Amino acid sequence: MSGGVDSAVAAARAVEAGHDVVGVHLALSRMPGTLRTGSRGCCTIEDSRDAWRACDVLGIPYYVWDFSERFKEDVVQDFIDEYAAGRTPNPCMRCNERIKFAALLEKAIALGFDAVCTGHYAKVITDAEGNPELHRAADWAKDQSYVLGVLTHEQLKHSMFPLADTPSKAEVRAEAERRGLSVANKPDSHDICFIPDGDTAGWLAEKIEMTTGDIVDESGAKVGEHPGANAFTVGQRRGLKLGTPAADGKPRFVLEIRPKENKVVVGPEALLAIDEIRGIKVSWAGLPIAEVHTGREFDCYAQVRAHGDPVPATARMERPGAGDDGGSDGGGAGTAGHGNLVVTLKEPLRGVAPGQTVVLYQGSRVLGQATIDAARSLQRAAL
Repeated sequence: MSGGVDSAVAAARAVEAGHDVVGVHLALSRMPGTLRTGSRGCCTIEDSRDAWRACDVLGIPYYVWDFSERFKEDVVQDFIDEYAAGRTPNPCMRCNERIKFAALLEKAIALGFDAVCTGHYAKVITDAEGNPELHRAADWAKDQSYVLGVLTHEQLKHSMFPLADTPSKAEVRAEAERRGLSVANKPDSHDICFIPDGDTAGWLAEKIEMTTGDIVDESGAKVGEHPGANAFTVGQRRGLKLGTPAADGKPRFVLEIRPKENKVVVGPEALLAIDEIRGIKVSWAGLPIAEVHTGREFDCYAQVRAHGDPVPATARMERPGAGDDGGSDGGGAGTAGHGNLVVTLKEPLRGVAPGQTVVLYQGSRVLGQATIDAARSLQRAAL
């Protein structure tokens, strides 16, 4: 229970459905902020108190579990390491993968619980053979299946999302009000929880050694200098401070970050369009579809941001070859052996960066995900 309205209503519905429910708040920082500021941040002392009040209203036990060390290593340090390597990570994916549905679920099952129930907007559907599938929520505007794309077959078997069929967030707030939950009108949190002021670049500057370097255009010509390549992200337009204007006078965008050379590559907006994605660390949400095992190409939709629009694509698994480290962590439920994922986009996506996550869908079903290792622009390759 995060202390927000979604998890409070999810717990209430689980109680009402007859489950034996225990409320657990995760302490993810040894030095949490005392108070939130509007919609910024989460996991504060205020949030833990709100979670306790909700449990008190529902008449269920309440515990705080300290996962701060695991969170620091698996989420915060991973975030720093990825930026230091010139990639753009998604900490919410890592938190779901390694904390909420790994560390938390493992402890819950060890204590005799059957499932972790959360306030995520997503749906688990069981097929005719009893295998779980992850699907989008009824309210696509609030759908959070993207950040749950890292869940495996075994994890989905022990996951509950009571808000799956709720048509809108307004209905969740109205229900919380009816149930006497004080969080009914509490603002949603929108920022990275461990960077509550929203200044990611400033936060990273304190964690990563920044070295000045060159900003170059797509031809390799120097057009400016940067204070540290790690502070930039693909698709960024503002804050470039270029000394040499583009020939056509149009704004330029970050196309690529080269940490080994300490260079930032900029160019026209058109060159942000990506036609092919190659993914590593592949996992499958539920049992993989047949084409995953055979290596055949399959139709799907690809989404690269939590609230981004999915675009039509084809995908296939590419087995390891010479110089290929294999990508995924191999066999077992949720994976389909070693290999990389190749996604060919039928409609180009803009500003795709290594380190982001690509999640594949067929209809409302989440097939699986991969960490983006490379993004290719046909137009840029032709230059």
